[in-house]
Amino acid sequence: MKNLTASEADEFAQWFQCLADGTRLRILNLVAGADEPMTVGDIVDAIGKSQSTVSRHLAILAVDRFVFMETEGVRTLVTANPACMTALPDAVTKIMRQPKGRS
Repeated sequence: MKNLTASEADEFAQWFQCLADGTRLRILNLVAGADEPMTVGDIVDAIGKSQSTVSRHLAILAVDRFVFMETEGVRTLVTANPACMTALPDAVTKIMRQPKGRS
């Protein structure tokens, strides 16, 4: 397995920096497990944080493309980026130099 490039290392570091917050992890876990897009209000109710706090964390997650946000009228719908389901585990595999499929 080859060494990480500087570009890969910087990108992965940004991902982990984004995820280095318990509230953001809870939000991502909630949204990733949802069967359909969630509204910000749904997330506020489930997480138990204020709307402004949830919105701030969602904005951070959206910058790094962990979630997608789409405005529909007065509501904002939030979905998890399905590419993250493979990209994040693959990044950890590369960092830890583990062959794919090895646990």
